[in-house]
Amino acid sequence: MTPEQLRVFIAVAEEQHMTRAAARLNMTQSTASAAIAALEARHEIALFDRIGRGISLTEEGRAFLPEARAVLARFAEAEAMLAETRGLERGHIRLIASQTIAGYWLPPYLAAFRQTRPGIEVTLEIGNTQEAAERLRAGLHDLALVEGDVEDAKLERVQIGADRLMLVSAAPPPGKLDARALSAASWVLREPGSGTRSTAEAALADLGVAPHALSKALVLPSNEAVLSAVEAGAGITILSAHVVARSLSLGTVQDWDLHLAPRPFYALRHRDHHVSHATRDLLARIDQSQLDDLTQTE
Repeated sequence: MTPEQLRVFIAVAEEQHMTRAAARLNMTQSTASAAIAALEARHEIALFDRIGRGISLTEEGRAFLPEARAVLARFAEAEAMLAETRGLERGHIRLIASQTIAGYWLPPYLAAFRQTRPGIEVTLEIGNTQEAAERLRAGLHDLALVEGDVEDAKLERVQIGADRLMLVSAAPPPGKLDARALSAASWVLREPGSGTRSTAEAALADLGVAPHALSKALVLPSNEAVLSAVEAGAGITILSAHVVARSLSLGTVQDWDLHLAPRPFYALRHRDHHVSHATRDLLARIDQSQLDDLTQTE
């Protein structure tokens, strides 16, 4: 059984037509027919019923189809690993990142990476910190980039950056900024599971403000929705400096000048899953960029 025979079998099963399957694989019909015949002869089993010009899977063929797909997928993974040794000429990195990182912090790093590694495809999905961790556990991504705490023995965590949080509102801040003023304010917050929300609640707790006692005017699913609501006067919020920078410059929100501790950005990987050379290269470049930025500001 060869990978080529499996490719032909899967194509014929999906197309239910030998000629269309051959065209899909850029081969002649006789070559495709020969591959199927060799596969059936080798294992002494009929995988297809031929009725006139039509072709359909036998019961044995239907049972074999998911196994063939799984074997071919594993073969593709092995090929990809070998391709990496050719100098990172091609590959695929599947990322998931929380909203602040994906929308504001990460894109410049991805753009720079693509300029030096044009053959490597990068796909990025967005979810809050808990969603990102769950999808990483399920093996759907190679790397998760998050700003919230994730406690899981199966996930390895390394810091890759940091962020500054700011307390902002549409109206000017009160003259006296203390725990009582913060507790009395109306808050616009991200949803539970968001790293921005968990970090904000931890910062407030350090200031003597009980998160569960906050007056929650709105709970919204994105940074942009939270910021828009705050600009409209719905309440106050804590967001990344990346998120509020433009609004501060336009004067649509005001900084309460509350000095909050920087929050770290983390890269998470599954301890039991292979980390590709391409993924390691991306992380190394982010680390180097962070170091370069630090030395330039010293």
